[in-house]
Amino acid sequence: MTKLSVNINKIATLRNARGGNTPSVLQAAIDVQKFGAEGITIHPRPDERHIRYQDVYDIKPVISTEYNIEGNPIDSFLKMVFDVKPTQVTLVPDAIDAITSNAGWDTIIHKSFLSEIISECKKQAIRTSIFIDPNLAMIEGAANIGADRIELYTEEFALQYSLGNKKAIEPYIQSAISADELGLGINAGHDLSLENILFFKENIPNLLEVSIGHALICESLYLGMDNVINSYLRKLS
Repeated sequence: MTKLSVNINKIATLRNARGGNTPSVLQAAIDVQKFGAEGITIHPRPDERHIRYQDVYDIKPVISTEYNIEGNPIDSFLKMVFDVKPTQVTLVPDAIDAITSNAGWDTIIHKSFLSEIISECKKQAIRTSIFIDPNLAMIEGAANIGADRIELYTEEFALQYSLGNKKAIEPYIQSAISADELGLGINAGHDLSLENILFFKENIPNLLEVSIGHALICESLYLGMDNVINSYLRKLS
């Protein structure tokens, strides 16, 4: 079964829009796990426009599954990660002003930089995942820098699937095969939804984990979070 890690950034966005602590990010983390999700993902950004750095610390004690922290490995982010020691850190090359993640790493150009960070994460027993486009050279680069996993950036797949182009899955299949041959675990995320997750899961070999936030929270507005999480779990099983 592919694990479902729920990104709760959008809960924090809603909270921050009004001030105060409603809805509670901490309670959302507790409930998401109670409803069956196998992990919590958060993606703090330097401007703290959704998840705040303090949230990262506050959430850690309520994690009973896996804790995945995503982000650009700037100094403040790395300090927080090494303080909290999550199950997994997913390194993402976000521009500071990016609305959302929009590209994977160039693991060749940034080989030295990423290798140093991954080495330190391994010393602290933190699993490392590299956010990456479905590009075979970049996947080989991820293996060369010592990453434990890759997270396939799935926005292009999701867009093409919505347009009826199911062949858009092909580079992701080849990427997953290559990653597995290189000893890399395979995660995926970005714009995956109830509409496309079953097709993606059925076609990607050895898919260990998906991280889903925006779509899942939107779907929950209509269908309820407990129902939506269990709908994902059924499709991923």
